[in-house]
Amino acid sequence: MGRLRRFEEQRFIGARDTMVVYDCDDEAQFAEIEARMAADELLNRNLVQTFGPDRLPEARNRGFTPRQ
Repeated sequence: MGRLRRFEEQRFIGARDTMVVYDCDDEAQFAEIEARMAADELLNRNLVQTFGPDRLPEARNRGFTPRQ
């Protein structure tokens, strides 16, 4: 199980530029969001969203769609 630095307690991370939520417990999705964080500078551009509670239904409630 991977977690992004600064978001160690968060399982679901959303990218606001695409409105897609990534599950960090899924290895492929974790690798993708980790690469996007570095390449697209999502954190520096304030395009990272976390959810409280840290659950997929809460992400959907905020307009995000799950990564397939």
